[in-house]
Amino acid sequence: MLRTVEITAELALPLHSERSHNLHWQKKLELNLDCFICGRTGRITRFEHGAELAVCTGDKRSPHPTAARIAGFDVTSRRDRLILRTVVDYWWAPFHDTERDRPATALTRAPWVRISAGYDCLQSHETGSFSIQSNQVRPVNEVCAHCAAPLATDARSPAIRLLT
Repeated sequence: MLRTVEITAELALPLHSERSHNLHWQKKLELNLDCFICGRTGRITRFEHGAELAVCTGDKRSPHPTAARIAGFDVTSRRDRLILRTVVDYWWAPFHDTERDRPATALTRAPWVRISAGYDCLQSHETGSFSIQSNQVRPVNEVCAHCAAPLATDARSPAIRLLT
């Protein structure tokens, strides 16, 4: 069955920023899903926008391609907010994880996502990145690793919603 998940995230931007860091969402994310290919629940799956397949981490020795992709990646930038809405499509079939002795679900038991953001420091002429994830304690204030200028505040957990 084809399943679709919507992920939304938001970063609050400083109102009186002295320098622009060209803060942007990177077109990659990690989402935990139940993988019918390796028969395991709660696997971290890595996505890159434009790739036809995602990669299930399986276990550390055997990552494998899986039928999943980023189907939509929409960014809204306002003076005080950077908002992401991404849609992920993946194939799922019922199975039983024999190692954990539990059935798979269309959206794993405890959905988790990690989303990356990047920036360009105009003062040092270097790039940087950071990630937000749904299981962090909030708020998190992100600063430039090169000049220590405030970049954004992560005040709310990314939302993960099964659409179909």
